[in-house]
Amino acid sequence: MKQSITYYITLFIIKLKGIKKEFSKDPIDFKKIRKEDIHHPKGAFFKQKNIYTFKISDTLITEVNQNKSSTGLLIFIHGGAFISGPAKHHWDTIQQIAKHTNHTIWMCDYPKAPENTISTISQNIDLMYTAALEKHQAKYITLIGDSVGGTLVTALTQRLIQKKQGLPTKIILISPVMDATMSHPEIDKIDPIDPMLSKTGVLSAKKMCAKDQDLKNPMISPIQGSFNKFPETIIFIAENDITYPDQLLTIQKLKESAIDIEVIKGENMPHIWPLLPVMREAKIALRRIIDRVKT
Repeated sequence: MKQSITYYITLFIIKLKGIKKEFSKDPIDFKKIRKEDIHHPKGAFFKQKNIYTFKISDTLITEVNQNKSSTGLLIFIHGGAFISGPAKHHWDTIQQIAKHTNHTIWMCDYPKAPENTISTISQNIDLMYTAALEKHQAKYITLIGDSVGGTLVTALTQRLIQKKQGLPTKIILISPVMDATMSHPEIDKIDPIDPMLSKTGVLSAKKMCAKDQDLKNPMISPIQGSFNKFPETIIFIAENDITYPDQLLTIQKLKESAIDIEVIKGENMPHIWPLLPVMREAKIALRRIIDRVKT
């Protein structure tokens, strides 16, 4: 498939920003990466909307309230290798979803590693979802997560099934990181062509988050858990992404569990490609995400 000129512009910008270089360090420089964090949305759009923030445990929730009569809730759990975020591309994505749906949206800004472990982060995610169930019926809730946000969405879903709690109507996973061990043999083959991530830095971030937990724990490696009884699952994957091999294994497990699954593969695409600015392919993918949220 021929890529657009904006695809090559995006790759150039990624290279110019030195993202791959930062994700090639061990230990990863989480303080430098956090300089891109935006914890409160900016711009005219968000000023015009009915927005307020509140905390659930140590998690900051920014609610974009579209319509008081709306029963739909979209919970956005952002990526950032557990060490950073949310970033501008997360808020840009929320803005586009808000423009084209009438859902109430929660941006879930959870506590980060290395100050916090995966156990603390997971407890915060669970408390956040419990609070959501107090205001919204589970059948009207959609979960969306990119990168480690996809990790947290998947692991949360597994815990909800174990506890027999109300499941969201669907989950949307964008380049989810499914195995923190980064042990799949194909990863080393993809690493040289991945324009954003490197196994070295990603594994460093995972170890910071896991602390004394085994990296195979389903909290941080949901591929080790069960996918039985999962809700409808939409998953966006990218060929030029070191997390791609484990996503293929996850898709296989979902199919073996007879889950209603839709896979959107980005040929030659990088990590979290539907959320990247400028790129025509990303804009098309984001419209597909919006369509799935609306339905």
